[in-house]
Amino acid sequence: QVQLVESGGGSVQAGGSLRLSCAASGSVFGINDMGWYRQDPGKQRELVATMTRSGSTTLEDSVKGRFTISRDNAKNTVYLQMNSLKPEDKAVYYCIANLAFRSYWGQGTQVTDSS
Repeated sequence: QVQLVESGGGSVQAGGSLRLSCAASGSVFGINDMGWYRQDPGKQRELVATMTRSGSTTLEDSVKGRFTISRDNAKNTVYLQMNSLKPEDKAVYYCIANLAFRSYWGQGTQVTDSS
């Protein structure tokens, strides 16, 4: 089993920045992709960004140029630096880790718009 704990969410004005962190623990050997999804009430959960263990990244089009994903494999932690936040970025952000064809999810961290 893999446990994921997210942190770093909060309320931010449009144009502001936040940095999300997600630390994996448990049976972490072999984790490949780690990343972030988000879900706003009434909408489907959508991919935001993922990163393979070797460093290849995927970013959703609307966040390109504003969000950056990174990870520290030694700490089994993935980060999401979110800059130039927009009201439409508000959502619950979920961390995901893929291991042996199984996906593990964190409990989510909320990002709200204080504009």
